[in-house]
Formats: sequence, structure tokens, C-alpha cells
Amino acid sequence: MKSLLRNARDQKGIKTRELAQLAGIDQALISKFESGARKPTKDQVIRLSQLLEIDYETLMVAWLKEKILHEIGDDEFALKALKVAEDEIKYNKTVSHLKLSTSLEKILKEIDSLKEKLDSYRQFDSFKIKQSLELEYTFESNRIEGNTMTLRETDMVINEGLTISGKSMREHLEAINHQEAIGFIKELMSKSNSLNERDLLSIHNLILRGIIPEDAGRYRKVQVMIQGSSHMPPQPLLIQQEMEEYFIWYEINKSKLHPVILAAEMHERLITIHPFIDGNGRTSRLIMNLILMQKGYPIANIKGDYENRMQYYQSLEIAQTKKDKEDFFLYIAQREKESLERYITILTQ
Repeated sequence: MKSLLRNARDQKGIKTRELAQLAGIDQALISKFESGARKPTKDQVIRLSQLLEIDYETLMVAWLKEKILHEIGDDEFALKALKVAEDEIKYNKTVSHLKLSTSLEKILKEIDSLKEKLDSYRQFDSFKIKQSLELEYTFESNRIEGNTMTLRETDMVINEGLTISGKSMREHLEAINHQEAIGFIKELMSKSNSLNERDLLSIHNLILRGIIPEDAGRYRKVQVMIQGSSHMPPQPLLIQQEMEEYFIWYEINKSKLHPVILAAEMHERLITIHPFIDGNGRTSRLIMNLILMQKGYPIANIKGDYENRMQYYQSLEIAQTKKDKEDFFLYIAQREKESLERYITILTQ
């Protein structure tokens, strides 16, 4: 760093006395900075960077490097300590510093109030109510992805074991698999309040079981384009790294965010990574609802009609391409609010 400062001052033809006056730093200190006898403070680095027109990042990296070397020197554990510090810095960078808008804060307060009300009616809950709502969720989630079965046909396939004339084998399997995946996330919910890679791959395995068995529960090995979206997901070689960061982000933020925001974030992040060759949408929505259910919230059911589907896709597209998740968070929060209101209405009829 001393060379950067001295060379920059010489190139500008400024004497140490003149630089000291411009920077408001004692001339003797300037000389010591350039000889390496003293280290400037961070504020002084910023001022010197501006006055000498040195690239701020270049000067800060040099300053931090010397600060680190001064502290740890050639200690036998220095390299190990640096590696641990590097990992911790990476983890801390993933911590969410989300600032909620007034609209989002308002709807989250409404959701919290509705959840308190729902909790007071839990004694009226029943298996049949849950079964009916879970069936609707399977129907709507599959409809988003293009499944043409009606709600009644979905019920007949799942609960009566019937085959629907004119519907493909894939559509039948999508209904059966999704319902089994709901059962699986309910088991996860009762066992723990966490989420890991094994759980995620197991959910995806259920979604694609019998449909694309060679890719069920496995990350994709080819590059894909997302139809109707300008977002380009990461290359296959980066997926494992992206997924590691995905679970790190979850562990760091799972107790810091409102459950609805945490669930929406995990949904959007997984869709953006697009780790699977198929089944990303269904899996992402199941992960979202696993997190909500773990926190005592009902399933947020995104409807598959044209209007809702387009609003859902558009809010996702904005989140992915403009790095603005506000619309998506609001959309998911609205769906959760509707689910709470409906659940309360059913229990109090």
C-alpha cells in the first residue's frame, strides 16, 4: 500500500505537505504511511483514494491485506484461520437485510392476526378438512404446470384409484405423486423444524417418480432454457455450489425472517437456480409450504387459472431479472392470507 500512495502522489506532482493540507492529515503521518511505518485508518484510506485518484477497491484490498498480515503474521495456524474467516464472510454475506415495504408489513400483520384467530379454532380442525384442502393444492399446483385434469378427476385418481379416459399416464402420475409428496412434507414437518438437501431431493424424487425416473431426485446435468422467461439459470457445473449456498442461506435466515417471507424467498431462490430438469415449480412450492406448515401456517395455494398463473410468473420474472422481490413477496403473502381466511371460514361454519 505504501507504494500505491507514494507513486500516486508523485504522478500528481503533489508534495507531502500539500497532500497533508488537502486531506487534513498531519504531514508526518503522510510520510509514515508512505514508508510503511504507520497504517492509515479506513476513513483516511477513503480520503487518500479520492485525492490521489487511486481505485478505491485496489487501495482497500491492499489496506486490508496489510491489516490481516499485521495481526496474524506467519503463525502456524494462519492459513487455517484465513480459510475459516473466508467461509464465515461468505456466510455472513448471505444474511438477508431485507427492508419490508409498508404494503408488505401491513399484509404480514394481517396474516399474523389471522393466524392467531386460526389457532384459537384448531380444536374444530379435522382430517377431512385437511384432506380436501390438500387435494385442491395438488389440483392447482399441477394445473399451473399444464395438467388438464379437473378437481373431480384429480379426486377420483387419488382417492378412488380410477383411471380417467382421455388423460395421459403422466397426468395420472402427477396427481398421485404430488399427493404423496404432500404426505412426505407432513412427515418432515412433524419430525423437525429444519430443511436439508436430502429432504429436497426426496421431495423431487416423489414428484418425478415414474415420469422421468432417471432424473428423479437428481440435479440436472444439462443447460436449460426456461420457457416464457428471460432468466437463464446457472450452468450445470455451478448447481451444486448454488445449492450449497441455498441451504446455507436458509440456516442463517430461518429464524430471522417472517415465516411467509422466508418461505417465499426459498421458493424464489430454488426456482431461480432451477436445479432440476423438470419439476422445479412443484418442488419449489412444496418447499415453500413445508416451511409455512413447520411454522403453523396453512398451505399457500397458488391457483392455476390463467390470471393467477400469469401474475405468479410475472412476479417471479421481475424477481429474477430485476432483483426486485417485492411483487413476488406480496403475491405469496396475499395467497397465504386468502388461505388463512378460507380455513377460518371452514372451521367456523
